[in-house]
Amino acid sequence: MNFLPKSIFITGASSGIGKALALEYAEEGITLFLCGRNKERLNEVVAACHRKGACVYPYLFDVRDADSTLIAIQAANTICPIDLLIANAGVSAGVLGTDETPVSTRTIFETNIFGVVNTVLPAIEVMKHNGSGQIAIISSLSGFRGMASCPAYSASKSCVKAWGEALWGFVRPYHIHVSVICPGFIETPLTDKNRFRMPFLMKAPEAARIIRRKLKRCPPIIAFPWIMALGARLGAILPARFILPILGQLPKKEK
Repeated sequence: MNFLPKSIFITGASSGIGKALALEYAEEGITLFLCGRNKERLNEVVAACHRKGACVYPYLFDVRDADSTLIAIQAANTICPIDLLIANAGVSAGVLGTDETPVSTRTIFETNIFGVVNTVLPAIEVMKHNGSGQIAIISSLSGFRGMASCPAYSASKSCVKAWGEALWGFVRPYHIHVSVICPGFIETPLTDKNRFRMPFLMKAPEAARIIRRKLKRCPPIIAFPWIMALGARLGAILPARFILPILGQLPKKEK
């Protein structure tokens, strides 16, 4: 199949992959619902997408707020039925300016897990009503195995990866397609804080082009770059006693 969405709802659209995806999809005939917490940055992305010919509606809210997220999705779907929702908003300890402390761990879980839940559940309901739709959940290659360098972050990405994979079959009877996106290192605010070598580091616009191209086929999993994806899959199946000591040597994300 070749799924070509005309209306796209993106959370975390004010920076990083969300911003890159907004700009990638922005063109004449496309309606974008762009969401973020930073009004100034979000307005800049909205203006850039307008210049590319898209019809753009901004929504300012925090995905941790379930009521605000629900209201935004329902309001957007009233303007134009949502074809594709991209649950992208997420944080890491580096972005929060700290190590993975008890406080930042809870913030990561609240944003990366419950923020996705708050976004995806209302999307399923409106897409059931619409009769079809596509949901993309941004996970990470770090979600294939718990990483000692970022325990809370990798755990949160593992959770939404597993949930998205399970949803793939759960919502298919409603003609809703779910894809879980697992990128490697992308140049975003989440990786800008890292001071260690990031193999196969990719620019956000390039990642957005890959995601858009692959989402057309509605695959259950989109993992890239392929060589890192292969390593992540191998790491996931190796016995813990072999792989965990190796992962334990990886450098931590810095403040």
